[in-house]
Amino acid sequence: MENELLRLKQEAEEALGGVQNPAQLEAFRVKYLGRKGGLLTGVLRQLGAVSPEDRPRLGQLANDIKQAVEGRFDEKKELLGSALQAGASGAVDLSLPGRFLPFGKLHPVTQVMEEICSIFEGLGFAVAEGPDVESDYYNFEALNIPKHHPARDMHDTFYVTDSILLRTHTSPMQARIMEKQDPPLRYIAPGKVYRCDSDITHTPMFHQVEGFLVDKEVSFADLKGVLTSFTHKMFEKELALRFRPSFFPFTEPSAEVDIACVICGGSGCRVCKRTGWLEILGSGLIDPEVLKMVGYDPDVYSGFAFGLGVERIAMLKYGIDDIRLYYENDLRFLSQF
Repeated sequence: MENELLRLKQEAEEALGGVQNPAQLEAFRVKYLGRKGGLLTGVLRQLGAVSPEDRPRLGQLANDIKQAVEGRFDEKKELLGSALQAGASGAVDLSLPGRFLPFGKLHPVTQVMEEICSIFEGLGFAVAEGPDVESDYYNFEALNIPKHHPARDMHDTFYVTDSILLRTHTSPMQARIMEKQDPPLRYIAPGKVYRCDSDITHTPMFHQVEGFLVDKEVSFADLKGVLTSFTHKMFEKELALRFRPSFFPFTEPSAEVDIACVICGGSGCRVCKRTGWLEILGSGLIDPEVLKMVGYDPDVYSGFAFGLGVERIAMLKYGIDDIRLYYENDLRFLSQF
């Protein structure tokens, strides 16, 4: 009888867990707790046939099990009653099964940022992060952009005070690191940057990765090798690169880097404006004046630096034509990544 009582308890608890409405609850009551034909009631009636020495123990067990099942029955009845009342008043129906909440995913810009950092870490670069609110000295002067230099107009800066600003690039980390460490150095600096600009290809806040390497006998060939390796890994194909002469105050010589259009492969299309090329970043050898500012001897050390926009890389990688899509928080767009 003891085994039968324990089996009925487990069976009743499982059956009660599957009850979803009052009709099912009433059927449960009749089957297990009904006075005429209820399974637990029937077992209790068999106690008279049990030996006198076992009767007290089994009687107590039977009463405990019946009270436990009745207690669960009352809880279920109250829950279903509350759910029905809430449903009648237009509130949430507590008897409904729970809704599945999808897991969140990393933003496409975050995904590309992490991939960029992973590639450069694989090439031996360490990752350094710095403040978004920067001093004029580190943002401009330490990078060979003194006051009234025309290159400052290129940055459309958000100034907090005359000497404090929202950084316009992550390049200040170059000067900050070189001030505190001796070569050889190999770093990338990912982060947010800010400029007064907003259209389909620009936003007031965007993400950039600055990279630089300083050592003895560093040449432009080293820069080309690193950027070529990065580009092939980033776009998962051996795209052609070209380096166009350009100007940046903190590098000399300087170059803009283009890749063969990821859409047409270089044959010419609407995305690349029929040129077959797409610009992805700026680069160059570190200007000797920048090395002097941090106390390095430019006759002994040389280096290269580069900077790339993460949103730009993501647009090319995923074929996105409007940068504002990244910041509108439309799940129909974001869920594709």
